Amino acid sequence: MTDRLTPELASKFASLALAHLTREYPNRLTHSLEGPHDVQGPRALHPIFYGSYDWHSCVHGYWLVLRVLERYPALAEAERIIAVVDAHFTDANVAGERAYLALPHNSGFERPYGWAWLLALSAQLERLALKGVVPQAARWAKTIAPLADLFVARFETFLPKATYPLRVGTHFNTAFALALALDFARATQRDGLAALIVDTAKRWHLNDVACQAWEPSGDEFLSPALMEAELMRRVLPAAEFDGWFARFLPDLARGEPATLFVPATVSDRSDGKIAHLDGLNLSRAWCQRALAGALPEGDARRARLLDAADRHLASALAHVAGDYMGEHWLATFALLAIEGSVY
Repeated sequence: MTDRLTPELASKFASLALAHLTREYPNRLTHSLEGPHDVQGPRALHPIFYGSYDWHSCVHGYWLVLRVLERYPALAEAERIIAVVDAHFTDANVAGERAYLALPHNSGFERPYGWAWLLALSAQLERLALKGVVPQAARWAKTIAPLADLFVARFETFLPKATYPLRVGTHFNTAFALALALDFARATQRDGLAALIVDTAKRWHLNDVACQAWEPSGDEFLSPALMEAELMRRVLPAAEFDGWFARFLPDLARGEPATLFVPATVSDRSDGKIAHLDGLNLSRAWCQRALAGALPEGDARRARLLDAADRHLASALAHVAGDYMGEHWLATFALLAIEGSVY
């Protein structure tokens, strides 16, 4: 399995993202209309995040290019990355994004997936600014901060009334969103948000046992089982997580549930929903590597998870490019699978 982001892969991922960040069409708007005045194109509605087929893919496309820029500041694509970010991350454009989000009928826009990716983007900008390798990064981080503040507030409003988690393997999965949001909260010292996420995750998942892992479904790009475990790995102290994980997936050492160890079959990569399954293979590899890292050497579960991660990544990495239905987003999850972390 590829175990590091090489300059060659970084360049490939950056080139893929740069090709779609400012590509306005095709576009799948998630847009509520209050009246005829709301009938507008993507760029008019979203002055920054109008490309990459949909809003959330554009957000994490920017996260991707900034992540590889942090890793390789001298990357051949660095000048283009800086230029496109500098042109779009402006006070006026952020005001436009906030104006859209402020409309009452947009209060649930991109909940929770896009919320979480925006926070991940904000944290990546702050990290890049602290490293000092890109002089513009401090300004970008400050410019995007009002959007991060808005989504922090939305998480803080939403989570106390969210009686149940969403365990689907698509954008509505709450474990994925909380994992990214918790990483953000800890990285940026948002202690109140971090505490709320920890409390919510425990309320939802602490008593979950013997997960059956009825997956994959036909359009999933997240593993409900592994993503929940990845959230709880962040939430619980190491010793407590070990006990929880053993109860949640008690037969993991025997390779069960077997569905978690078999890469999904992708029958048609031009079908946007079916193409999600390449993302499932990549996100499983990410979770499998991260969960294995929480287990001691010699633990049979660790070996099984690492072997499965190798096979899942190998099944999908070659397909991050080739059809726009996957090309506009898969490189982000390939990077997660390779590096095993959002931060």
